[in-house]
Amino acid sequence: MFMEITLEQLLASRDERHSRQMQLLREYPEKTLVCLTVIMPGKVKRNSLSLTVGEAAASALNDVFADSGICHTEVHDLPTGYEAMFVVGTDAATSKMMTCRLEEEHTLGRLFDVDVINADGTPMSRTDVGMPPRRCLLCEHEARYCMRNKTHTQEELMAEIEHLVNSYSSIKK
Repeated sequence: MFMEITLEQLLASRDERHSRQMQLLREYPEKTLVCLTVIMPGKVKRNSLSLTVGEAAASALNDVFADSGICHTEVHDLPTGYEAMFVVGTDAATSKMMTCRLEEEHTLGRLFDVDVINADGTPMSRTDVGMPPRRCLLCEHEARYCMRNKTHTQEELMAEIEHLVNSYSSIKK
């Protein structure tokens, strides 16, 4: 059974993730921290769709950073969603370019939320490396615009997510 989470649980999870990120940055000061979460609208953050997306993203990130040397990996399958952290040997700007490319080119990449965390604990933006903002899953507007204006219903978004995951799963078979 998949559980709905509360706003308090979501915020606590973000705080815990940030604390872990800061700890990893202290442990690996000369390396780059890459943090993965799964884009999943609504109050249920952990379900069969999010697990498929999370596992695909973690596998893809392992492949992308295999040559740069992955110093540390941790994966968390939490009620608040799938997340993973990778400490890699590639510099932050190159890592951000690599993860942006992955988000754009992978079948499920639109559902990956991959942050490259600077030494001060702040995530790099796509614009920091000359990339355009993320596009909406359903239209050509910026994702932020549609989220802020609630342009699409949760049902529409979930239908597209299900379609993407089903397409990916049929390719994998």
